[in-house]
Amino acid sequence: MMETLIEILGWIGSVEVVIAYGLNSYQKIKSDSPLFYALNITGGLLLIVYSIFKGAYANTFINVVWVFIAVPAVIKTLRKSKR
Repeated sequence: MMETLIEILGWIGSVEVVIAYGLNSYQKIKSDSPLFYALNITGGLLLIVYSIFKGAYANTFINVVWVFIAVPAVIKTLRKSKR
């Protein structure tokens, strides 16, 4: 049961990251939009859970970096929008 849940979370995370990239690539959303950040952060977090569960530590590393890049960018964008 747990393994199935982790697999589902991994697929959801993968789809979110690909959707964010695709929408941005086709200029449907901007790279500083809340949706872009939300998809990347939640997708990255789900992929971190999945890759830790699978013992894929290189993949874990890249997703941790992905999230650490996105979170400060969100904070910067939120501060900018409050002005």
